[in-house]
Amino acid sequence: MLKRVYRFEEGNAEMKNLLGGKGANLAEMTALGLPIPPGFTVTTEACQAYYAAGGKLPEGLMQEIHHALRGLEAGKSAEFGGVSRPLLVSVRSGSVTSMPGMMDTILNLGLNDDTVKGLAEQTGNERFALDCYRRFIQMFGDVVLGIHSIYFERLLEQSRKEHGRACDQEISAGEWKELIAKYKWIVEDRTGKPFPQDVRVQLKLAVEAVFRSWNNMRAKVYRKVYGIPDEQGTAVNIQAMVFGNLGSGSGTGVLFTRNPSTGERELYGEYLADAQGEDVVAGVRTPKPVSELRKELPVVYEQLSGAAGLLENHYRDMQDIEFTVENGSLYLLQTRGGKRTAQASIKIAVDLVEEGILSKEEAVSRIEPGHLDQLLHRSIAIPPELAPIAKGLPASPGAAVGLIALDADTAERWTKDGRKVVLVSTETSPDDIHGILAAEGVLTSRGGMTSHAAVVARGMGKPCICGCEALSIDYEDRSVSIGELTLAEGEEISLDASGGRVFQGGLSLSDPEITPELLKLLDYADEIRKLRIYANADTPHDALKAREFGAEGIGLCRTEHMFFSGSRLPIVQAMILAGGREERMLYLDRLLPMQQADFEDMFGAMDGLPVTVRLLDPPLHEFLPNLDQLREQCRKLEETGEDGEEVRKLKIMISKVNDLREVNPMLGLRGVRLGILFPEIYEMQIEAIFKAAQSALRRGVDVRPEIMIPLVGHPDELKRMRALVDEIGGQVLSEEFRGLGYRVGTMIEVPRAALLADTIAQHADFFSFGTNDLTQMTFGYSRDDAEGKFLNSYLDGNILKANPFQVLDQDGVGQLIQWAVTRGKAVKSFLKTGICGEHGGDRESISFCHRTGLEYVSCSPYRIPFARIAAAQAALLDRAEKPQIPAEKQVV
Repeated sequence: MLKRVYRFEEGNAEMKNLLGGKGANLAEMTALGLPIPPGFTVTTEACQAYYAAGGKLPEGLMQEIHHALRGLEAGKSAEFGGVSRPLLVSVRSGSVTSMPGMMDTILNLGLNDDTVKGLAEQTGNERFALDCYRRFIQMFGDVVLGIHSIYFERLLEQSRKEHGRACDQEISAGEWKELIAKYKWIVEDRTGKPFPQDVRVQLKLAVEAVFRSWNNMRAKVYRKVYGIPDEQGTAVNIQAMVFGNLGSGSGTGVLFTRNPSTGERELYGEYLADAQGEDVVAGVRTPKPVSELRKELPVVYEQLSGAAGLLENHYRDMQDIEFTVENGSLYLLQTRGGKRTAQASIKIAVDLVEEGILSKEEAVSRIEPGHLDQLLHRSIAIPPELAPIAKGLPASPGAAVGLIALDADTAERWTKDGRKVVLVSTETSPDDIHGILAAEGVLTSRGGMTSHAAVVARGMGKPCICGCEALSIDYEDRSVSIGELTLAEGEEISLDASGGRVFQGGLSLSDPEITPELLKLLDYADEIRKLRIYANADTPHDALKAREFGAEGIGLCRTEHMFFSGSRLPIVQAMILAGGREERMLYLDRLLPMQQADFEDMFGAMDGLPVTVRLLDPPLHEFLPNLDQLREQCRKLEETGEDGEEVRKLKIMISKVNDLREVNPMLGLRGVRLGILFPEIYEMQIEAIFKAAQSALRRGVDVRPEIMIPLVGHPDELKRMRALVDEIGGQVLSEEFRGLGYRVGTMIEVPRAALLADTIAQHADFFSFGTNDLTQMTFGYSRDDAEGKFLNSYLDGNILKANPFQVLDQDGVGQLIQWAVTRGKAVKSFLKTGICGEHGGDRESISFCHRTGLEYVSCSPYRIPFARIAAAQAALLDRAEKPQIPAEKQVV
């Protein structure tokens, strides 16, 4: 018979896929002899069977659970459902991949009208027992019975006001009794049934609820964001309760073995005296720093510090530890790899290498994919005279500017409308994940550094300020108040989350900087990776920034982007609209020195590194004057009857623009077609490149130009353009520089070019795959239309696993790339190959490029640190998958 329930003593950390992360770690900590409340784990296989059976518990599962429960009763000398010494348990989820706050937990299970009396007698504390009972009814009602917690919260708030209580700790036993009666009435009113008194029924319903929580909306959103497989399922951990709400000698807390925001090596966390379970992470009260425990409970603090060190060394990683203190006794409830910011992730990885705990390869491989997107945070530019309107705890670093949105739905809706928002809330709950995901940043009035908002924002790389106690929110009036200042929802604020400061209005954001730790980690990655990392850069400024981030060359310089500036655009428009070659040459002669200066600066910035210049590839609609605006301008002039000459010129221009309009500009007169029909345009650019190279060489710059011909689909197109490049090079370069080494290649972005790669390679020194257009043409999707109209439906319906414009389609587009590389290199073994679309900055796409044998990927300057690490991870994954041949068996 399949074993579906494991006592903690029977498991270990290697059984994570079966026991979930929490269950495996509880088993491991038990084996280490740490103070763990006893318990057992229901496996992820049981959850998978639950869903396979259409939402029914597998046959015999509850009998296995009751059998394990009897062992727990014996170990605790207590009885589940007993009156004199009642055994209470927690029922917690435990997914294979950490998903903090996304699934559900029930505490104090086993309480009913009889056992609550036994708990009161056993502890000599009736108020405590009743507090546990009302917590259980509220949590069970919410998680298991589906009654929104707001119904219970309103009654609790009303009770506090009626009796003048500032916090829950002041509420008397009699007041808890009144509230419990009201809670039970809510349950019966909302469900049509009384609150279940049979503890075994409670347990069965709780196990089912935890299984169901695997597919609640917030869990599904979280899995989609982090790429966690839906089929994993969750384990269920059933564990004897320990109580942190027994008075001042008790409490609950969360501890990180290193600072999760900065990575500093220090015990970092928070603690709430006389509190239970979820109180810290829920942000119900603002907790104290864990360092306060050193003064209040010094023996417990030393035990906690020792356990933290032991666990970090054992797991060789920073740990996130949940603990409870019951009447001066320490209990550990969980340990897991701690969620951390990108900066902290890097610092911790590097520090562990320098401490001799990890190898460089392990440090690089441990950087989470999500953190690769967050390597560099923007900061906020604060004028010296500007004072913050409020301060809070710097829960997740970075900066954000946006409109105040007072709930998650509003944040998501406004973001979809194209507005940037800051989610402002009293506190966040797991149900708010879609709002946190949509927002630029998060601001809460309650909660600490380990609250839900803080943990989730850190994991997502979102700036977050918590515990901003000066902040008061009026949800009815849809406004926030800070002292005398009132801001309406929709007004703009700025967060300096690194400093915990809030400012009125929108402040400017500045670009991030590379830290010494990141430089070290990138050095580690550079020792491991095989792919070269180039940059897509269209200006000297971008080129310099790319080099600063470690670019090994420019893989794509889009020359059409050099013409979008205000002073150049009219010249380019006039050149395009010219009546013939002679008129066109007048404008090209004006553009030539501008282009030469551009290229000289690019060569200077990339001294000693290759610079790939793509000749003009403008969909003409991007450069032509707006036809509707021209017609409106002409109409107004005709109405006034003035300036007949101006009207005549406008009509000529309207006629030319109309003649040049295309039904599908992306498939029209662009790329190499433009160079063949109007060779003087490409002649000007090629001349500018060679003149710039010659000038830079005279200044001692090591120039390595590569000229890319775009949109080639036929070998004769490239043959003609290559001849043009060689001819102009021979004319421009003086005898002194005739030996300049330059390459001529093409961007493979038309499927036909990939299929005929062997014939095209005869005229090419390199292939650069333009994966954006190649994806559009392979799928037959217009990117703008697809992303705006149907692509989300395809993703939601699992027709597509990922947006093919963000993650390379390996089955279709990838096959074309593989085919082209194989065919091209068969003709020219030295053919240089790489990609220069946006996919060059995507982790999965980079891994594909490594496996396919490309030489380089090219991405935007700010993605270069990401790409360097992703390329190293791809190499490490490749090593792990390929069997290593022992030295004695290698063929020499």
